[in-house]
Amino acid sequence: MPKIGTEIYELEYKKITKTFEINMEQNIEPSFKPPRLIAWELTAGCNLSCKHCRGASTSQIPEGELNTKEAKHFIDEIVEMGNPILILSGGEPLVRRDVYELAHYGTEKGLRVVLATNGTLVTEEVAKQLLEAGIKRVSVSLDGATADFHDDFRCVPGAFEGSMKGIEALKKAGIEFQINTTVTKRNVDEIPHILRMAEEIGAEALHIFLLVPTGRGKELENEEIPPVEYERVLNWFYDQQKTTPIQLKATCAPHYFRIMRQRAKKEGIEVSVKTHGYEAMTKGCLGGTGFCFVSSTGDVYPCGYLPVLAGNIRQQPFRDIWTDARVFRDLRDTSRLKGKCGRCEFKNVCSGCRARAYAATGDYLAEEPYCIYIPKNEDSHDPDR
Repeated sequence: MPKIGTEIYELEYKKITKTFEINMEQNIEPSFKPPRLIAWELTAGCNLSCKHCRGASTSQIPEGELNTKEAKHFIDEIVEMGNPILILSGGEPLVRRDVYELAHYGTEKGLRVVLATNGTLVTEEVAKQLLEAGIKRVSVSLDGATADFHDDFRCVPGAFEGSMKGIEALKKAGIEFQINTTVTKRNVDEIPHILRMAEEIGAEALHIFLLVPTGRGKELENEEIPPVEYERVLNWFYDQQKTTPIQLKATCAPHYFRIMRQRAKKEGIEVSVKTHGYEAMTKGCLGGTGFCFVSSTGDVYPCGYLPVLAGNIRQQPFRDIWTDARVFRDLRDTSRLKGKCGRCEFKNVCSGCRARAYAATGDYLAEEPYCIYIPKNEDSHDPDR
C-alpha cells in the first residue's frame, strides 16, 4: 500500500472510505456531498510572474478582494457544510497581511488549513507564525531540481534559492511540506530529478500538475507535452509509487486513474483502499464533485483552470452555490459527458480534464483532447483493454 502517512490524507482516508466505495460501486454521486477540498485564492497579488500561472501577475494587492470580515464569514459558511481541507493559495498568499489571522480562525473552527506558496517569502519568522496559526502543511512550487530550470520558469533570478531557504525554514519549524511541480515540455525530463530531490530534502509528497492552457498558461500551449508523452509520464508515475518513500499524486491528470486500474489489472491486483490507499477512494476530475476554487473576490469555479462561474459568495450562500450551480450539477452527472469520454468505461473514475476540454472547444462537457485511450467498446480487438 502506498504511503498515505500525512495528517491531511489520513483524515480523508478515514472519513470517506466507506461512502466512496459504495458510491463508486453504484456509479452515483450523492444528492449532497460537501466538498473535500477548497482552494481559496486569498489574493491575486504575487511577487513572481510564473509562465504557467492561471492568474495575471501583479505585485500590488488587487482591488475588490474579500476583506477580513468577509473572509471569516466565508470560513463560517464552510464549517456549516463540513470540514474540508482548506488550501490557502494565490497569487502568493503570504503577501496578504491577515493570512495568519485567517489561518488561525479556520483552524479554531475545526478546519484543516494548509498553504500553497512559492516559498520565497518563507523566513524562520514566517514559518513560526504559520505554525502558531495552525497550518498543518505547506506546498512549495518547484519546477526544476536546479536553479537554471526553476528560475527560467518563474521569471525571477534567485527564485530557486529563495524557495529552498523557505523549505529549510519550514523544516526548522517542524511544518510538513510537499513539492508541487507543473510538467511541461521543457522540464518533463527533469521530473525524475525533482522526485529524487524531494526525497532527499524530506518532502512528505510530490504532486505533479499537467499544464492546463489557461491564464498566462494559455501562452504556453506549445509547452504542453503531447498526449503520448502524457501517457508515458503517468505510467512512470505509477511505477515510482511502488518504490518511493513519499506520497505521489498526479493533479490535472485524470487519466492516471484509468492507467492505475489498467496496470493493476495486468498485475492481477484489485484496486482497493488496501492496495492503493487514498487514490482508490478518489477519482480523476474532482471539479464540482469534491473540489472547488474560490477567487480572491469571491467568485466560485469548479477549479482554478475552468473559467465557468458557479456563483459569488458575496451574492449568495456558499452552500447554495455548491448545491445548485448548473456547472456543478453538470459535472456531477457523467452521463452528460460527450464524445469518447461519454462512451468510456472509465468515465466514473476519470471524467477527463474538464478545463482542458473547455480550453480546446469552449464546452466543458466535451471529450478530453489529450487522451489517447480508445474506449473498450470502440476497440474490441485489443485484449488488454
